[in-house]
Amino acid sequence: MTSDAPGSDPADRPSARKAGRDEDPGAPDPRAAAREARRAAGDLGRSLRSLIVAGGLGLAGAGRAAAARSRDLLERRRRAGPAPASSGSTAVPPHPHVASPLVARLRRRPIVLAAGAAILLPIVALGIFLLAAFLTLPPLGGAVVESGQRAITVEADDGRVFATRGSFRGQKLTAADLPPHLAQAIVAIEDRRFYSHWGIDLRGLARAAYRNALGGGVREGGSTITQQYARLTSLNQEKTLWRKVQEAILALRLESTMSKDEILLGYLDTAYFGAGAYGADAAARRYFGKPAKALNLPESAMLAGLVRAPSQLAPTRNLGGAKERADVVLQAMVETGAITQAEADAARRQSVTLKTPPEAPPGTNYFLDMIAGDVKRLAGKDGDLTVRSTLNLDLQSLAEGVVARRLDKDGRRRKVGQAAMVVLSKEGAILAMVGGRDYEDSQFNRAVQAKRQPGSLFKLLVYLTAYEQGYTPDSIVVDRPVKIGDWEPENDDGRYRGSVPLRTAFALSINTVAAQLGQEVGIPAVIATARKLGIQSDLPNVPSLVLGSGAVSLLEMARAYGSVLSGRTPLQAYGIQAIRGSAPQPLYVQTDPAPTAGLAEAPRTMMLDSLQAVVESGTGRAARVPGQIIGGKTGTSQDFRDAWFVGMTPDLVVGIWVGNDDDSPMNRMFGGEMPAGIFHDFVQRAAEKLAKGKPRPSAERAEPARAAAPAAVPAAVGELRGVPEVIDTGTLNLRGRVVHLLGVEGERGHLARQLANYLRRREVVCTGLSDGASARCQIEGEDLAGLILAAGGARATEDAPADLLGAEEQARAERVGLWGR
Repeated sequence: MTSDAPGSDPADRPSARKAGRDEDPGAPDPRAAAREARRAAGDLGRSLRSLIVAGGLGLAGAGRAAAARSRDLLERRRRAGPAPASSGSTAVPPHPHVASPLVARLRRRPIVLAAGAAILLPIVALGIFLLAAFLTLPPLGGAVVESGQRAITVEADDGRVFATRGSFRGQKLTAADLPPHLAQAIVAIEDRRFYSHWGIDLRGLARAAYRNALGGGVREGGSTITQQYARLTSLNQEKTLWRKVQEAILALRLESTMSKDEILLGYLDTAYFGAGAYGADAAARRYFGKPAKALNLPESAMLAGLVRAPSQLAPTRNLGGAKERADVVLQAMVETGAITQAEADAARRQSVTLKTPPEAPPGTNYFLDMIAGDVKRLAGKDGDLTVRSTLNLDLQSLAEGVVARRLDKDGRRRKVGQAAMVVLSKEGAILAMVGGRDYEDSQFNRAVQAKRQPGSLFKLLVYLTAYEQGYTPDSIVVDRPVKIGDWEPENDDGRYRGSVPLRTAFALSINTVAAQLGQEVGIPAVIATARKLGIQSDLPNVPSLVLGSGAVSLLEMARAYGSVLSGRTPLQAYGIQAIRGSAPQPLYVQTDPAPTAGLAEAPRTMMLDSLQAVVESGTGRAARVPGQIIGGKTGTSQDFRDAWFVGMTPDLVVGIWVGNDDDSPMNRMFGGEMPAGIFHDFVQRAAEKLAKGKPRPSAERAEPARAAAPAAVPAAVGELRGVPEVIDTGTLNLRGRVVHLLGVEGERGHLARQLANYLRRREVVCTGLSDGASARCQIEGEDLAGLILAAGGARATEDAPADLLGAEEQARAERVGLWGR
């Protein structure tokens, strides 16, 4: 049968296709469609190469495989030609501008791959991050603060606490020791869902994130108590995502190995509560003077409120803020049902009494630095300690005051920049120490660490050696020019007195006589005497040693003079009486040293006689105090670089040095001037303070002391009452009359304005008014001059009564008013 249908005859099909193209040049060309597909595949390949560069090697490899398969498929179809049309249908060639479904799918594939990579890559990265955080977890408890960082509470010689140093650790809490209110308060303010979550509180995290977003910053954390405990014991305090992830993982581990109560106890033992207190028991003892188990409700609430911001809220520095935070804790406890509203209101009304020492007076830090090494050596390494020191706070305040006053008066004019002072008891206890002009400017302790040439102060050792070898104070020696090798010592005044007894030569500090004695007794013998009296510094075996060419410390020289006073060789200078730990038995108690041969009585008595002659008629006359037996010796090094005086009473040894840290010369400053004057000022009032034995008001109440009212008021020529107008802090206008306060050098400026505000609408009573004389005034029964000086509102005059000088010394020691920084 013959068919006329197009393409029915194979022989006719090529010609028919050719004719068809000739007849319809606009018909679609299958090869054009193939080229279009190849271009799409190329686009796909380029997209996949971009994915490789972006970091998806595996996904890009899959893209290349898919592209290759697509190219193979297109190539096979091109070679096979267009698919034959099925019977009864007519093949419709693709339009040259319309992509086939395969091409459309290929064009969509880069978008799909990119979307998959965008989803998959963060998940993979997160998984790798979590795995790395898990694999690098530190051990639990690996970051606990070392026990060596313990706290030291320092008491004065009379038991008053005046300083604390280090970190308080306290005792580990047990379930029996934990006060219920403290546990409830911590849970209420830090982690209300503590007993219901599994270490991580997702609800708390969401709430914190929401509030932080509203607040525009990190205002609230979402960490649970378990997470905080993990951070405190195992991690650092860096605020990073890495640390937070590890914190969460460790929290889950803690919850699986510890009970809730164990976690809470561990947290309370390690949390920081401010003021150097780590752990609830340490904080309870630090702030309230009691163990944690004795805390009441308001005290527990205050402690619980500190852990969020311990440095800012520590009640030692911000009692008001600590109380406000405690109120917030009490309200949180009401909201959680731990207490009733009535109990919270009663706790707010109950006063909280702090039992904390005042801030250490800055000047005492020289002493504290000195005994720190002794504490470690005598008491081991573990546990909090209480140290009963030898420091007398009244004498310490007096020493700081007299040194500062002399430096302020004459320091600039005489080119004296620094001073040091040490006060020893007859037994060697260090009662006071001034290591420099200002501890905050320089922590270098010039009384202990500085080695300077003592000048004629060293002659004590030369004369004592001579007395031990048979000389006496009445032995005659000729003051004449002396030459020993290349050394030719001269007297300070350039004079030679001829024959003089040794007592006179020592009193006048004649250099040529000391040089002759050194040659007679031998320099090695002098060095041996120095060692016997406790001088450890290197001493050169040269003739000039007798005039103090070897460098020594002030404390060494004070010990040597104290050995002569006490007869002990050497006198052991010490700053610690006892050390106590948590156990009832003391860890250390100072005991008298084993008896030694000591000084022979006759040479010692002769030396004391010579020392007394120095003050009575020699170079140390400025140190004389009426009614007291005083001995001592002056010393001045070459070119006036150092000036010394070491003096003694029957009960005290007082050493003073003045000079400059850079070893520059002073303006002709002799040991018999400023150093002897400082000794005089100190000893004149030291006996009164030792006799009283009363604590300073400022140390008892931790507030500026008020000077005691004078025992007697000069006979009043007149009395004047009224509300004054302040001219300066030492001068008032009272009812039209100018009144000068006795013993006060007034200050103007803001100090005068503060005094005016204090006196506003308050009556002042002044007595002893007379022409040209200063008056003593009182306000509400208190001496006004004493109040002003104790608050640092003015300086005391040189002739001020002792009570006013004491008020100024306290202000200096406590750095208040004009003495503040």
